[in-house]
Amino acid sequence: MSKKKLNNLEDLGGFVFSTNDNFEFEKQDEQETLPPNKQYLEALFSNKGRAGKTVTVITGFVGSEDDLKTLGKLLKTKCGVGGSVKDNEIIIQGNYRDKIMEILKKEGYNIKRVGG
Repeated sequence: MSKKKLNNLEDLGGFVFSTNDNFEFEKQDEQETLPPNKQYLEALFSNKGRAGKTVTVITGFVGSEDDLKTLGKLLKTKCGVGGSVKDNEIIIQGNYRDKIMEILKKEGYNIKRVGG
């Protein structure tokens, strides 16, 4: 097995190391989710870094990770395809940009088409 190279502190998984005996970790508050009519999302499709496979990427969501995952699940279900939620982006397998834009507009989101 090869070991994964650590490039930055985030690769440690949120651990905090301190030699201070009085150190107290302050947990960051989750970001409050904006209502759909105040969200400005961007829809684009990409195949960069995915072995030539096309995916639709939704970016710009402001809110908690759980709400983002819920929105991602809704989109995957309505499109009938797989996908994931990573790095504050929703990734849907395939080029479903127009269909996803219609779904999000019906849900009340402001969405903009980005790219070709």
